[in-house]
Amino acid sequence: MSNKIHSSMSLAKPDSQALSKTQKIGVAIGVIGLFIMTLAFFNVNFPNKTLFLTLSLVMITLGTIIFSNNAYLTKHEGIKNDGVWFKSIASRGFWGWILGIVLTLFYIVLYFKAEWFGLAGKGEANTGLIALFDPLSYLLSGGPASQWFVYGTLYTVAILIFGYKFILKYRHNKHERIRTYSVMFFQLGFAFLIPEFMARMNSDSFHLPYYDLKNIWPLNYYNFDQYRVNDFISSGTIGLALLIFGIASIFIITPILTYKYGKRWYCSWVCGCGGLAETAGDPFRHLSDKSQFAWKVERWVVHSVVVFVTLMTTAVIYSYLGDDSSKYWLTKNVFLIGVATLLTVVFALVMIFKRQELAKDAQYGAIGYFVIIIVLIGMHYFSGTKNVFLVDTSFLKSSYGFLIGAIFSGVIGVGFYPIFGNRVWCRFGCPMAAVLGFQQRLFSKFRITTNGGQCISCGNCSTYCEMGIDVRAYAQKGENIVRSSCVGCGICAAVCPRGVLKLENDSMKGRINSNDILLGNDVNLMDLVNQK
Repeated sequence: MSNKIHSSMSLAKPDSQALSKTQKIGVAIGVIGLFIMTLAFFNVNFPNKTLFLTLSLVMITLGTIIFSNNAYLTKHEGIKNDGVWFKSIASRGFWGWILGIVLTLFYIVLYFKAEWFGLAGKGEANTGLIALFDPLSYLLSGGPASQWFVYGTLYTVAILIFGYKFILKYRHNKHERIRTYSVMFFQLGFAFLIPEFMARMNSDSFHLPYYDLKNIWPLNYYNFDQYRVNDFISSGTIGLALLIFGIASIFIITPILTYKYGKRWYCSWVCGCGGLAETAGDPFRHLSDKSQFAWKVERWVVHSVVVFVTLMTTAVIYSYLGDDSSKYWLTKNVFLIGVATLLTVVFALVMIFKRQELAKDAQYGAIGYFVIIIVLIGMHYFSGTKNVFLVDTSFLKSSYGFLIGAIFSGVIGVGFYPIFGNRVWCRFGCPMAAVLGFQQRLFSKFRITTNGGQCISCGNCSTYCEMGIDVRAYAQKGENIVRSSCVGCGICAAVCPRGVLKLENDSMKGRINSNDILLGNDVNLMDLVNQK
């Protein structure tokens, strides 16, 4: 009897991780839905593709709903990360590696061997998996499916069904429910349906390029390619409005929203990459690397990507501008001078007014990157070459598209969820996250406040921070959390059993209080209260 009691109380494995009978039924139904797609991948020609595609998607959705209902609705509301380190798929075990390999192979084939999925050549009909999605594509856009339509459909379905699972899991937290509804809405509407409807509007005399309205430069690094700009301009008022909206999003909309709400307005409420990470990737959030080494690598790598995309975009726009100032107000020289001026102004303002808020290595990094870009622009003028930055524009674009757009964001960013955690792309590769993080650190009202007196040092907040932030270290000291990498998902607050953490949008004054940590009698508490 004593052995049984000891076993049930063991900290090594506190409870059984076996699936219930209902959960097994849900998994079986979902697997059958995936099996239909697998058969299509192996070129099984279904007699009624509409029926079998519908059946596949419905069974995947139904299976997830059955599993989720039984996993969470049978328990009380509250923190639901029971036994996560004891599940093979969520602790880099055998099934975790299998899932990672499958996802990685899927992305590799999607990007580089789409014909294996059945993508047809010009003038031919699709086969295999892509042909299975033809009926839905014809319904929405009026044309046959592509590998990107198949991917977009599966991506959207994943966010919707795992979003439902996420809502049940965190149903005790209003913030988590609302933001999950938000990412589901933006993915379904703005990333999937609206672009397909826009494609249906196209004709021989009117053509709008694919445009996910919520994708903002530098995330949509391709938005200012010559063919897209030409399509926007040739489409009249609608196209010109979309082009202006894209520019306004960079210089007006994004800074204002980030100032008011922090980068969470985008990274955790709107972005499709973040939406997939928060929903389908939620079981892997605890796998993010929390080491100081990872933090240092993150800062240098992600900001290097920003510099890369800035150079690439500048080169692409430069390549199709004219030289004749009598015909064009925006010439090659005017554009380069404008870019150099803008970067100089931003750099100067940061160094003059916000330098104290940057760590020493961040200051050195800002100086280094600024010098690199200005020197490259200067070399262009002195060399007299036609290619800005002395490199062929197409080479820059293709290199970025391959290394960052494909390998990093897709193959590694999603394929490695079960290995590196769900936000590896957002942490190390997303230029949009880096730009928003820069703004958030320097001039945003957003912060996560902490009540150190209530902290019991359980470590839940740090464990489940998908961005690798040691939240507990801030909470123990009662220090506000103001980090460039923080996406404001709020999971740290949702899993805190004591209500120590709170997401706030307050005044800029006193936001960064690293020098005001309460250690004994070092600080006058009433002075701090009165200042706030």
